[in-house]
Amino acid sequence: MSDPRILRDPALRPTSTGTGAVRISGLSKHYAIGGKAMTVLDGIDLAIRPGEFVSIVGPSGCGKSTLLRLIVGLDTDYDGEIRLDDARVAGTGLERGLVFQDHRLFPWMTVAKNVEVALLNQKLPRERRDRLIAEHLALVGLADFGDAYPYQLSGGMAQRAAIARALVNEPKVLALDEPLGALDALTRVKVQAELQRIWMEAGTTMIMVTHDVDEALFLGDRVVVMSSRPGRIARIVDVDLPHPRDRASPLLHRLKDEILAELTREPREDDGTLVSFPPRIRN
Repeated sequence: MSDPRILRDPALRPTSTGTGAVRISGLSKHYAIGGKAMTVLDGIDLAIRPGEFVSIVGPSGCGKSTLLRLIVGLDTDYDGEIRLDDARVAGTGLERGLVFQDHRLFPWMTVAKNVEVALLNQKLPRERRDRLIAEHLALVGLADFGDAYPYQLSGGMAQRAAIARALVNEPKVLALDEPLGALDALTRVKVQAELQRIWMEAGTTMIMVTHDVDEALFLGDRVVVMSSRPGRIARIVDVDLPHPRDRASPLLHRLKDEILAELTREPREDDGTLVSFPPRIRN
């Protein structure tokens, strides 16, 4: 990827599958508590291009992680529509992967066996399975650690192993829910650079929730800024810089100040107070 246009413009960047467009339309999510409804997400409209890296930031409780769960199909009780390419999202599927804040590796398995777990539902020849595991361990910089156990890895290495497991099925979209939140500050900076490299090489559409505005700007083609509950999109920030990025860029610092100003602004609308649960019309 030496062409700077490709690094700057996701529309020109090749993807691993050639697909991975996500379109969210009129998305709302409610939780029923004691016969009343709490609105968690309200009127979310978002279009994500194939191969794009989108970061999502917002106050605690604004529905960022809920939005990811809906995109990957872990929760199907919502109003509105989520589409991956031309298909409506209805439940989980191998075309969507998820990485959590905790790496969730099985401690009794080697790193290679942990990655292989993601392939159990695919009927693949042993040679193809082994090649996929080796390729994805190499992608995340763990080619020499396939026989290691999770306790023998650093926190950053374990999280990269989790990313390899999520990518080994070659999903169209990878959702990351605070994937670096458990790491110390120095390790986090290093793994951010590794995640950027992995994304650039894999070409997978990535959607990441984070509380770290610096991280969101360093990695994202765009940053979606959400408001307090009920979660709405307050602003979408285009980060018009090529990858890999220079953390000292004046643009990143200016955008950080603007996003922090948005996040610390006093609420102007409904604060998510419980109301009587209304009749629901499901699409």
